[in-house]
Amino acid sequence: MISIKNRDDIASLRKAGRIVVDVLNLVGDTIRPGIDTLTLDRKAEALIEASGAHPAFKGYTVPGIPRPFPGTLCVSVNSEVVHGIPSSDRILEEGDIASIDVGVRIDGFYGDAAYTFPVGKVSSGRSELLRITRECLERAVATAREGATLGDIGYAVESWAAPRGYGIVRNYAGHGIGRHLHEPPQIPNYGSPGKGITLKKGMALAIEPMIMSGKEPVRTLEDKWTVVTADGSDSAHFEKTIVVTGGDPEVITPWE
Repeated sequence: MISIKNRDDIASLRKAGRIVVDVLNLVGDTIRPGIDTLTLDRKAEALIEASGAHPAFKGYTVPGIPRPFPGTLCVSVNSEVVHGIPSSDRILEEGDIASIDVGVRIDGFYGDAAYTFPVGKVSSGRSELLRITRECLERAVATAREGATLGDIGYAVESWAAPRGYGIVRNYAGHGIGRHLHEPPQIPNYGSPGKGITLKKGMALAIEPMIMSGKEPVRTLEDKWTVVTADGSDSAHFEKTIVVTGGDPEVITPWE
């Protein structure tokens, strides 16, 4: 069942969203060639805890995966699509791209967002992938208005990425959010205009295009968490949490 958020719920979502944005800003200020991804994770966790919140991903469990997710951040580098595990052995290099996904919980509500950072100077191909993926998100967010459908959101992503030769991650999707990190509905990054459920005022949605420079199949590594492109191509991931209103959607995690 899709929950409709009231004024107090949305205020709590905003509080969680502000902390998520603070974490992404911290990562943006810290990320550089030579840093390991566990250092980013620990700095993020310290900020979240200092804000009175809790990391939403750390300890998260999924049926069929034997161990909980161990990190505060998902740090997915280059061909890693999502759910990359932070590690002191993973040293970022000049020219990498690193997708940082962060979730927090405070006062019983969740915030969730993601941003793919260039590490130093990146290639023109990687820069273009980041631009297209971010534009997919912007188009999807602008579509998320009262009376639109989930198919409209998915089409906004697919119709921008696919004609430009980019692959779309179809195995993973955006989601509702609120008192739970993942709530109905699922929000695929593909679809047909006018299809699927109709958006209503008060819905809170985490919209998150995941776009690849190569072909669409993905696979999961032996750690059971990290998802990578099957052909080794690059992947980018941008995400914002929004609330459907009577007009333009309200962005709850307004990173820039």
